[in-house]
Order: sequence, then structure tokens, then C-alpha cells
Amino acid sequence: MLIPFKLTPIFKEYVWGGKKLRPEAEITAEAWIVHEENIVADGPYMGKTLAKVVDLEGTALLGSQVVKFKGRRFPLLIKLLDCADWLSLQVHPNNEQAKKLAGPTQNGKTEAWYVIDAEEDAQLISGLKPNVTRQDIQAAAGKKEILDLVERRSVKTGDSIFIAPGTIHALGPGLLIYEVQQNSDITYRVYDWDRPMDGTRKLHIDESIEVLNPNERGTVKPIDEKLSSNPISTLTTCSYFSLTLLQGNKSVVKVNTMEDSFAVITSIDSNLIIKGSDWSIKLNQLETIIIPAECPPFDVVFEQKGKALLARG
Repeated sequence: MLIPFKLTPIFKEYVWGGKKLRPEAEITAEAWIVHEENIVADGPYMGKTLAKVVDLEGTALLGSQVVKFKGRRFPLLIKLLDCADWLSLQVHPNNEQAKKLAGPTQNGKTEAWYVIDAEEDAQLISGLKPNVTRQDIQAAAGKKEILDLVERRSVKTGDSIFIAPGTIHALGPGLLIYEVQQNSDITYRVYDWDRPMDGTRKLHIDESIEVLNPNERGTVKPIDEKLSSNPISTLTTCSYFSLTLLQGNKSVVKVNTMEDSFAVITSIDSNLIIKGSDWSIKLNQLETIIIPAECPPFDVVFEQKGKALLARG
């Protein structure tokens, strides 16, 4: 039987990043903590890519429902984002648009965010102001004037946001974000804060206008203080993933994959122990583990007050 394992993160050094994810580095914007090209960090498949493990183990890793509906490819990309400056104002395609614009093997990009930490007065952009049309965006695309057409939303630690394809959006400074999404990194930039454009940072005006859906809002789901003592709270669920908040205080949360889907657990603000009948793995803050679908029910042990995120495909 497969046992749980960790992956080695892949770090991305984009212009808007900070030092929270890697204090020793000059700048780190993203840590790709779960992606098919990540290298397995321990266990019998150490040194192989996650994609290779999927190829070798299939349903045992992914789960029967994941393979049935999504095939034998790891379906998610999970990141941590350290936003020291504004990300580009951008929009992502749905599956049909991705195949048309980027190629027949490409997926769309549906995503969700959980705010791990937010500085005072932190904001993000999601959706358009009322009565703004696609034509209005087309006239302002690539220019600072587009900022007059979008909605700025205040966020705080513990908030979550679902971003459907076609939603115009941008994360703002002072945010540390957990992001789960389809296995896709297609981003079409509408505006990039007048930063110099080079080979890696370009605007995609035509593509952005084509995939934009003016009706998608990306509404913030505030943290519900009434659920602060619930050990398991669903944050969002869609056709591509679910995201659940686990929390405890010197307590245990029991999880069962039912062999339907793998589970990915990320410790948010404390150290955890994840253990099954014959295995036990410690997670430090912001570390992640993959639980194969075939694993029997397991325990998430909170040795102190803390939170963790559970993503499934």
C-alpha cells in the first residue's frame, strides 16, 4: 500500500514577491507546493516526480472518482503566494477557452484562495463594478484607467475567495495566500501597474477580452466566527476540487478518503502530526503532505491550537 509523502517545493521569483516564504532569498513570490513536476522528498518514490508516481500508481494514488472523471493526471496545482506588491490584473480561461487559445492538452483555471495572513487594510481586486461592460474593459485594457472599473475588496486572515474562470482579479500587497486550482497556469494579463514589459511579463489584451466574464464577481467569503470551534468546515467545493478547513486544540480530527480521492494537507499556523495505523509524519508550519486515496482513515493531530487546509481532487 502507498504511504503518504512530501514534495519538494518549486519556488518562483516574480517581481511582486517578498521574503515570507524564503527569508534567505532576495525575493520569492510563489512556492508551488503540489504540482505534477514536484519531486517526491521521501518514501519509496523519493527523487521521482509526482507525475511519475501518478503514472506508476494511478487509482491507488489519485482515487477512483478522480480517475473516472479526470483521468490519470494529477488534477491540481497548489501554491503559496507572498504578495509584497500588486499582482497583475488578470483573467483565466475555462476549459474550452484554454484548449482554443493555448492548445488541445490545456486545462482552464478555476481557483480558490485562503488568506493565511493579511496585513491591516490589505485588499484584492475581484470582479467589475456594476454596469461595466466588456466594451468598457476593452477601451481601458492595458491602461491605468482600468482600475476605475474593478472592485477592490478588503480581506482579513481566514477569509476565502472562489475565483471562477473569466473573473478579472488581482491580489494586493500584504497578503500571504494559499491557492488551489486546476492543473493549469494560464494567465492573461489585462494591466500590470505600468511595469516594464519583457520576455516573461507581457500583456494579453486580446485573450483577456475573449475570456472575460463580466458577471463573475469573486466574492469574499469572510471567516465565520460562529464556526471557529468546528473541527471541519467546508470553504469551497466545485467540479475540480474541494477545500476544507481543519482546526483543533490538543485534539484529533479524523479523515477518511473513502478511496475516492487523494488528500493534500497543509499546516497553516502550527505543527501537526498526521498518522495512520502504521505510519506517522510531522508537519511543520506551511508544510504539506499528500495522502494517497488508498490509505485507510487517518488522524490529524493538533498538539496545540492550530489550523490546516485539506484539498481534494
